[in-house]
Order: sequence, then C-alpha cells, then structure tokens
Amino acid sequence: MILVDSSVWIDYFNGEDLPHTRKVDEILGVDEIVVTEIVVTEVLQGFRVKKDFDSTLEVLDSFLFQPMGGRDVAVQAARNFVYLRSVGFTIRKTVDTLIATKCILSGFQLLHNDRDFIPFETHLGLQTVKY
Repeated sequence: MILVDSSVWIDYFNGEDLPHTRKVDEILGVDEIVVTEIVVTEVLQGFRVKKDFDSTLEVLDSFLFQPMGGRDVAVQAARNFVYLRSVGFTIRKTVDTLIATKCILSGFQLLHNDRDFIPFETHLGLQTVKY
C-alpha cells in the first residue's frame, strides 16, 4: 500500500508534469493507494473553486482511507521527532512527522516530494516510492 503525500497530490491536481506526478499515473489502478485525514485536508484546503474541491474530494474518496492512529501514532511521532533532532535533523512540520510515523507503523510506502521525509528514510526505516 502506498500513501501519497500532499506534496505530490497538490502538484498532481495542479496538472504539473513532474517525475513524482508521473509516478502517480503509473501506480493508479496498480497499487492500493491510501489517504489520511491530514493529507485530505492539506490537499482540499488549496482549492478556491467549489467544483474543483468537489471533484478532487471524489477522487480522494476512491482510495482506502486510514485514520492517522490516535494516541499511539502521536506518541511515536513525538519520539521520532526527538530522536531525529538528537541526530541533527529538525523536521519543519509536525504533519510530516505524523505522516512518516503512520507509514512506518503501518508498513505503508510513502510517495512524497518533501525533503523532511529523508531523515525518516535514513534513520527510521521509512519505505518510500522511488521515481
């Protein structure tokens, strides 16, 4: 299962022709795609036109929805953040820490275009989709 981060979806829904958006086209209908409440929120809050919001929501609703995981994911995300900071990496966004931790705990691969996920790969075993 692949969780596609908002850093990819935003470019994808904006029609950007980039390696990470081409990868979405490649995995659609082949791999199971997972979305979480955080990713759905980040993607949808960028729309100004109701029609675009609604059509994007319809696409996102076609994928498997997985809640972030409550307290267990929150506590482990904080542990991961503290650990990464102790080895010299400060993650800029708490949301990224939660998403990476959810993927690690659930065994999901992550398709992203955000440098904040790299320390999770290097130091915590986050599995990512290469493009």
